[in-house]
Amino acid sequence: MSLRLPSAVRAWFGDRGWKPSRFQRETWEAYLDGQSGLVHAPTGAGKTLAAWLGPVIRHLRHGENRPEGLKVLWITPMRALAADTEAALAESVEALGLDWTVMRRTGDSSASERAKLRKSPPTALITTPESLSLLLTYADFQPKLRQLDCVVVDEWHELVGSKRGVQLQLCLARLRALNPGLQTWGMSATIGNLDEAAAVLLDPAHATAPRMIVAR
Repeated sequence: MSLRLPSAVRAWFGDRGWKPSRFQRETWEAYLDGQSGLVHAPTGAGKTLAAWLGPVIRHLRHGENRPEGLKVLWITPMRALAADTEAALAESVEALGLDWTVMRRTGDSSASERAKLRKSPPTALITTPESLSLLLTYADFQPKLRQLDCVVVDEWHELVGSKRGVQLQLCLARLRALNPGLQTWGMSATIGNLDEAAAVLLDPAHATAPRMIVAR
């Protein structure tokens, strides 16, 4: 792989005794090339970092320690996963010394938390299909969604083929109307038909063909 990681990422991995896997590097390179795609890897293999560090590396390369506005939207199918994901992303932000904010917005969020988010969105927002549907109804929040770089759909196998999956597809169509250059990445550990799963998740009008990345 030709990708050279930023020094902060290399130091963090070194301190943890980690070595990027091939599928993680493939995902980062594809993201930096402007592609969207689907990552298929076993649970515990490092899918979260595969999807998350693409946007992080891009901004580190551009010298943007704190990019303006909401940049990453992370969709989780279950509220129970939202807190764990928030903790994992926040941990990496702290370890890398980034001036980024990470928040979650689910049905469990308080009214004050929701109001704060609408007024001042974080760099990365973790939410569910239902909460995203509500956010899209707020006219004052739509300009903030136009600043997005990337949408990550976690555990896509939990949603594909379901009513909630269709709901998310409609949300993604709306987001792409607001931001035609939006990149989308799905993650799963148990999807059987990857081509079909990617076809219903990703934007067929995207300028580049989607990447199918499978951990081996």
